[in-house]
Amino acid sequence: MTQLPQAHEIARKGRWDGPASAAVTLSYEDRFLRRKVLTTDAGGAFLVDLAHTESLDHGDAFVLTDGTRVEVLAAPEPLLAVTGADLPRLAWHIGNRHTPCQIEAQRLLILRDHVIRDMLGHIGAEVSEVEEPFTPEGGAYGHGRTHGHDHSHVHTPAEAHGHGHVHTHARSHDAEDGAPAHDHAGHEHDDL
Repeated sequence: MTQLPQAHEIARKGRWDGPASAAVTLSYEDRFLRRKVLTTDAGGAFLVDLAHTESLDHGDAFVLTDGTRVEVLAAPEPLLAVTGADLPRLAWHIGNRHTPCQIEAQRLLILRDHVIRDMLGHIGAEVSEVEEPFTPEGGAYGHGRTHGHDHSHVHTPAEAHGHGHVHTHARSHDAEDGAPAHDHAGHEHDDL
């Protein structure tokens, strides 16, 4: 059996140059991985075996052990395009729900979610379905993705799930915008 080429490292976009030997087109969810066999757009297989789970962006590249690179491309996927008169306010409501968001000058893009769509419509957003590559904002401290949170739990120090904070979420069913709200008092989200 022939051993697959392997990638143990990533070259971040803007930090590598020259041609890539191949490309691999991946959805937003598929661009979050540690170990997986991937197939390039031309049909060649390779093994990704990274030390830690990584979030990849459009334009990053896997560096194979022979030094060649496989460029990462964002796949078109079902999204919601959000527009409206007060785009910063709409972006705040999306961010308050820990929803990955691609921010553009005239619109916001998010993954399709009927609950978020209903909430946005309730606060005056215009929402339409599109199919495009999704490249949401990463964390505030550089590369990476935000962490979604299940709002029905309490983190204890032993359960802080590795991203540096301990918190509770209190739900209010009479939030001003009609969507469940949560209280962020007493903690900072250093992973956003």
